[in-house]
Amino acid sequence: MILRELASSLSRVTVAGPLDADIRALTADSRQAAPGMLFAAIRGTSIDGHQFIGTALAAGCKAILAESAPPENLDPTATWLHVPNSRAAIAKLASAIEGHPWADLSMAGVTGTNGKTTTTYLIHHVMKNSWHRAGLLGTILTDDGETTEAAKHTTPGSIELTALLARMRDNGCRGMAMEVSSHGIHQDRVGAIGFDACVFTNLTQDHLDYHGTLEAYFKAKADWFHARATDPLGKKPVAVINFDDAYGVELADALKEKMPVIRYGFGVHCDFRANNFRQSARGMDFELTAKGKSFLVRAPLIGRFNVYNLLAAIAAASACGIRPREAIAALAAAPQVPGRMEQVGNAGGATVFVDYAHTPDALENACRTLRELNPRRLITVFGCGGDRDRGKRPLMAAAACRHSDACVITSDNPRSEDPLSILADIERGMTGIPHRSIPDRAEAIDFAVQSARSGDIILVAGKGHETYQIFSTGTVDFDDRKVASKALRDRAQTIADLR
Repeated sequence: MILRELASSLSRVTVAGPLDADIRALTADSRQAAPGMLFAAIRGTSIDGHQFIGTALAAGCKAILAESAPPENLDPTATWLHVPNSRAAIAKLASAIEGHPWADLSMAGVTGTNGKTTTTYLIHHVMKNSWHRAGLLGTILTDDGETTEAAKHTTPGSIELTALLARMRDNGCRGMAMEVSSHGIHQDRVGAIGFDACVFTNLTQDHLDYHGTLEAYFKAKADWFHARATDPLGKKPVAVINFDDAYGVELADALKEKMPVIRYGFGVHCDFRANNFRQSARGMDFELTAKGKSFLVRAPLIGRFNVYNLLAAIAAASACGIRPREAIAALAAAPQVPGRMEQVGNAGGATVFVDYAHTPDALENACRTLRELNPRRLITVFGCGGDRDRGKRPLMAAAACRHSDACVITSDNPRSEDPLSILADIERGMTGIPHRSIPDRAEAIDFAVQSARSGDIILVAGKGHETYQIFSTGTVDFDDRKVASKALRDRAQTIADLR
């Protein structure tokens, strides 16, 4: 793409140098810089890309995007694009160089603290059922319509993200569902992408190590909706909002005069409203009232929180042009989302579930859901990540204590922190029930399984689908589901040996 045409997509730019170069690709990594590329200098939290401009120029880049003015001795054959915000500018350039692929897709984005992954999976499932091919992007998996691979980031950088959307379009996808993280919004990764459905699931304490306060965290989420209401980028976006969540009510009220809003939940003022919720260990059903009609929704999921995820998926699919009845039929065969209330197995009458719950609200929901299955006892194994919001550690403990009969607290991803120090922070919130601290996570899971009685349920919470643990010394392979499965096999063998 000719640089002049590319630069025309920027509304605030000062250009120094020729604009006739043919730009084949964009990069924000000087190690990838090469002739025919534009290098974007981005200021990160720990590294400033401006210090690598010289490296990019030496590698053959003839176009630079930066927040600083060009040096006086700039190579006369090079071009410098001076912009106020490199992140926002590179997002626009990425969209332009890929031909704005989101414009050819029915786009559903999901943000919130809890439920993003499951809701995105459900929307993707509905889209594939209706359209055969659909894209998926989130915490666990990326699906470009032809191949799937493990996700590297919840919301990739704008260059990678837009290239992935282009692949989805070129592979014949008609729609895509993606998680939209608060980091991704704050860092302008989705700022130049149009959406048809913008979903808000809920907001509870998380990521305060990054955002500082809950209000700043909420603002990051809300900014995405306000941006699309102000500049829909040629789309007709619909806000799909959990109206049973206090922050959802605030967001819906702020948006009601700016863009269409679909409110979902159990409340009487919801546009997509659930009633008569029932569940068993095999799944759930509930009545949905929407668009003046009533529907029976059945899904092989458990938990009241999954009712919200299903409502969000049906409403988002509707905003993308799929009729509720068609979405509901597809959700009767909804997929098991890896590490989201995933039943690992049973041995000797004890059943293990693995869930990603890593916030106080998510852990309380997970415990409450399993309590509703009427176990003899609920034993909860959990920890808290290191180098993250320390304030939520006793809150996690309090959430577990409210609904569990016993707890085993252990390491999650300690990162650079001392695991024993993290456990001490959690201990401060442990009250009223028996608990044990076992720093080694595999040992903790095994202890919970082997000490369980017939009729007990063990919840292993915090890491879900993750297949690693992060320590100060490095990252090691670790999968809660594999460890729990082995513990169940050992339990079964022990019981057989005693017979």
